[in-house]
Amino acid sequence: MTALDAHVVVNRPGFRLDAIVQAEPGETVAVMGPSGAGKSTLLGVLAGLIPLDRGHVRLGDRELDAAPRPRVRTAPSERGIVLLGQEPRLFPHLTAHENIAFGLRVHGATKQVAGAEADQWLWRVGLDGMGTRRPAQLSGGQQQRVALARALATSPAALLLDEPLTSLDAETAGDVRALLHDQLAATRTTAIVATHDAVDAVALATRLIVLEEGRVTQAGGVRDVLAAPATRFTAAVAGLNRVEGVLRGARWTRDHIVLEAGAAASDPSVDTGAAAVFRPSAVGIDRTEADTWTGALRLEPSIVEGEWLSRVTRLEQTPAGVRVRTADPEVAVDVTADRVAELGLAPGLPVRLRLAAPDVRFVVPG
Repeated sequence: MTALDAHVVVNRPGFRLDAIVQAEPGETVAVMGPSGAGKSTLLGVLAGLIPLDRGHVRLGDRELDAAPRPRVRTAPSERGIVLLGQEPRLFPHLTAHENIAFGLRVHGATKQVAGAEADQWLWRVGLDGMGTRRPAQLSGGQQQRVALARALATSPAALLLDEPLTSLDAETAGDVRALLHDQLAATRTTAIVATHDAVDAVALATRLIVLEEGRVTQAGGVRDVLAAPATRFTAAVAGLNRVEGVLRGARWTRDHIVLEAGAAASDPSVDTGAAAVFRPSAVGIDRTEADTWTGALRLEPSIVEGEWLSRVTRLEQTPAGVRVRTADPEVAVDVTADRVAELGLAPGLPVRLRLAAPDVRFVVPG
């Protein structure tokens, strides 16, 4: 039986969320999307904080929500679902131990049992010996560990995580991410993780749902979705370029760009829409003889297969060097800082880009 099955439709002025989310028992599903895509609204509906306009929310054999008729609405406290967000929301006047025990007491555990379980969970989340500290005496990462322990200690039927690592620094986020992975696996808790970070999806989830402008644009195994992104957003999350074009025969074209299609070759008499997907590090870049766009168009020889003229729009620092953004079409190119200095790259300059056939995959909408 599917642990979580939901079709969520919520209407707001200028926005409509219409998404299907399903998770098997013990499975972790990641939900990714840009800001304003509807991720938090989706989790709010699952948690019972936001009413449905249409659809249903089922957890195991229980129907928690249904709309419009017959209307079913289960209170958040009676769902067996816990929502954990960016803020730990611990009780400031209680110690770490008391915060964890509180959740157990609310669910009917005796004081003695709740205390023993809280001790066990402090050990499981790496805070053994810190149970007497109040939230103000804990770091952000330690507070999030306590919040996670409080959530999992009650054995929820499903755990909803709304970008729980966003407010943490990179090192702390990595530690808490590893803790989440271990504890979700150990407790076999069904979880939905809303995130903007591909690392969260890869490290925690087996399936990925991409939500854009209130609708699901892609869903499937995490690796499958990131390897063949269906939209520019998903490609950016995966660290890839995605450029729409047309396949015809053994060639892929987009305006003045021509690439060898190879194994993706299609019917030579039919144009097939396809996206070229490639890594920023696979793109070569050179200055043109002219420093203006019109001059480059006039002086540069005819563009050959796998090469095209473009313009630099901006430069971004990356851990490995510099990402050069180019336009018409938008393509990111990763180069070292010394290479940028050698070429004298700056916004507005025309450049020649190169891409070898083995470095490109072609994705045809399914």
